[in-house]
Amino acid sequence: MRVSELRFSLADVAGVRLAVSPVNETVMSVWALADPVRYPVHLPWIDRARVILRRPEVAARVRPLMELTWRGCPLPDFLTPAARPNVEIAEQLDQLAATPPAVVVQDLLANTPRQPLSPFGRALLTDPRGLLPQLVDAVRVWYDEAIAADWPRIRALLDADVAYRAAQLAGSGAGRFFEQLHPSLRWLDDRVLADDPFERDFDLRGRGLTLHPTVFTDQRVLWNVLEESPPAAVYPVRAVGTLWEVTTRPPGDPLARLIGPGRATLLHLLGTASTTTDLARLAGMSAGNVSQHLAALHAAGLVSRSRQGRHVRYRQTEAAGVLLRASGVADPTG
Repeated sequence: MRVSELRFSLADVAGVRLAVSPVNETVMSVWALADPVRYPVHLPWIDRARVILRRPEVAARVRPLMELTWRGCPLPDFLTPAARPNVEIAEQLDQLAATPPAVVVQDLLANTPRQPLSPFGRALLTDPRGLLPQLVDAVRVWYDEAIAADWPRIRALLDADVAYRAAQLAGSGAGRFFEQLHPSLRWLDDRVLADDPFERDFDLRGRGLTLHPTVFTDQRVLWNVLEESPPAAVYPVRAVGTLWEVTTRPPGDPLARLIGPGRATLLHLLGTASTTTDLARLAGMSAGNVSQHLAALHAAGLVSRSRQGRHVRYRQTEAAGVLLRASGVADPTG
């Protein structure tokens, strides 16, 4: 396996950041759409997205994005910008629209040794100022049509991962943090070594590094193509298998945005004491996923547990009841 190296100064170690990027998720979702066999976990979303893409008015407007996200070719760095914490899609689209033409050209040319540019890519290379607005519009339309409806559940999973990783970074230090981030990463002296077919060799030069969890890659960490770009990488999110679980949470439940759809469903079901097996059946989840969610809810003080014979039973705490009432959705148990 080939290896990439990223060299860190003390300033770079201090500048490691974690953030969710709506634009990255929107752009990278096209990979799953193009290769469903590789992304079986996303089949529920892929089925819906393919219906959307069959609409002629959508297909025409998103074509520039589809052409720049060909399978097997790295994405141009400007199309997956480093995000700041709590950034929204509109701000990132403005950032994308403000990309200098020279940067567009540089990033497109960086990928041509690996794969020829698509027709739109070649046109964008010739006229970046004139055609960049079409690409920005394509990303905006694809987000609105194919991502926005599911963004609360995607964001909840990504936000939970950011919180988990931030705790790891604070508790373990940078070296151990990177080794826990993904099996392909190793910390050696002043650098991260990463299994990577593109063999990058970057010096971060005091600029820090922004790390984005993503639901749309599962095999390795993906780095910038060019050393000159703001340093950023995307890594596979934890527990992606829970993303499209069929849950019984009330429609429009705002609590799901706060703690995630799976955990919100369990809180709604826990009006009376229940076992893990009961909850798995009622929620349509696996027992393992229910156990993970319950452990997190218990740690947060939202669930209590007690043993009755051979079974452990869970129920809402008073704090959970406050959250459920504040969410504006009635407890289904009355």
